[in-house]
Amino acid sequence: QVQLVESGGGSVQAGGSLRLSCATSGRTFSGYNMGWFRQAPGKEREFVAAINRNGDITNYADSVKGRFTISRDNAKNTVYLQMSSLKPADTAVYYCAATGVLAASPYARNYAYWGQGTQVIVSS
Repeated sequence: QVQLVESGGGSVQAGGSLRLSCATSGRTFSGYNMGWFRQAPGKEREFVAAINRNGDITNYADSVKGRFTISRDNAKNTVYLQMSSLKPADTAVYYCAATGVLAASPYARNYAYWGQGTQVIVSS
């Protein structure tokens, strides 16, 4: 019903920046609340950031607040995660997710649709 494709991952040095993109297809993009999650090897998937349908509500994990910015461009059916001041602890596979019911939920269980993930490696 909906396809999510992440891109923009890569390897950077600590202190660097990356911008992740999540392109969507299927039901109109403006109908979805969007989230970013990440999972490091051996660790549980954790919330990173979320944004509601029209972009007027955002939510960030404390660990990324002030460094990461989530945004969306409904005309392009795309959600972004701008990551700055990256730390080795940010190393993970980053996943884009969509839900049709909750505004900016930090809980992975509330998201029904997921992308394949894009890897981010931050070296010290």
